[in-house]
Amino acid sequence: MRKNLSITLALLALLGGAAVLGACNTIAGAGQDVSATGDAVTRTAKQTTP
Repeated sequence: MRKNLSITLALLALLGGAAVLGACNTIAGAGQDVSATGDAVTRTAKQTTP
């Protein structure tokens, strides 16, 4: 019984860690997308400014 509980807790910890790392990658990618959009807006504004 105790061994099953230990295995279950270890698996939950691994799954939780994987979810956290996956979320970090997603947030980093979203930040890069927002940054790229901002750069594009800046370039366009510079091109249209007399």
